[in-house]
Amino acid sequence: MDQYKGQYILMLIVFGLGACSSAPKRPAAVVTLRNMAESQLELVNRAADQGNYEEALSLLEMARRLALSTDNPNLLIRTGLAQGNVLFSLGRQEEAAAAWNHALAEAEQAGERELAALTRIYMARSRLLTTGAMAAEEVRTLVQGDMAALKTDPLNSALGWTVIGLAEKELRRWTEAEQALKQALNIHEKGNYLEQAAYDWYLIASIRSVAKDYDAALEALEQALGFDRRGENSYGLGMDWRAKGDVYKKMGQEAAAKAAYRRAADIFRSIDLEKDAVETAARAE
Repeated sequence: MDQYKGQYILMLIVFGLGACSSAPKRPAAVVTLRNMAESQLELVNRAADQGNYEEALSLLEMARRLALSTDNPNLLIRTGLAQGNVLFSLGRQEEAAAAWNHALAEAEQAGERELAALTRIYMARSRLLTTGAMAAEEVRTLVQGDMAALKTDPLNSALGWTVIGLAEKELRRWTEAEQALKQALNIHEKGNYLEQAAYDWYLIASIRSVAKDYDAALEALEQALGFDRRGENSYGLGMDWRAKGDVYKKMGQEAAAKAAYRRAADIFRSIDLEKDAVETAARAE
């Protein structure tokens, strides 16, 4: 018995010496899979921002599997949000709503207050885009209420301002709409989020165009083009030129409109978006 006791003490001494050696400390947490999920989610968002929704949906499969494998609520919620956004952009509204509802339930269960608010804002935006002015007043009020919870990531606040701006546009409050979008623009410019800043200018242009301030709309689209060129956002460039064609057409400048449409179609075709290219080229006829 004493022999075993002696061996045990000797073993503790050896392990104790090993613990005090120069060997590196073991990490408190392993984040390999989480980092992989973050990278994959970034690819998803990048593809979606460039209009490659089918590619984004394909990339989401891996992001979702990685999120599930880590059982990380934050990642599960954010991949669910991305899934809803991509599905909505593809016109699959019921599936998008299911993804958002699942993300919202996960956020509420995990006590992720900011992500729950963000999910509600995405859902409010989809409602606004679907029903227009009918829901604009309610959507604006709901988003304003949820904005208080958006404290961690400035991009979340930017989304809130964007939705408020879109609601104000539906209410035909042009000044208030542009002011809200410029709040989002300020956040995006400070962080060098080039594609998002370009989209802010694109939306500002749409407000000015609806308000029949065509020259100012063209100025906003030139700003959008500048940011999209810096970000090499081909899809955004195509959308900007198509919007310029629409504005020129409203101004009665048919030659300029046709040139803008053709340029937009060429850009869409260069990135294999043939459907967009054909639809845009038809506007030049």
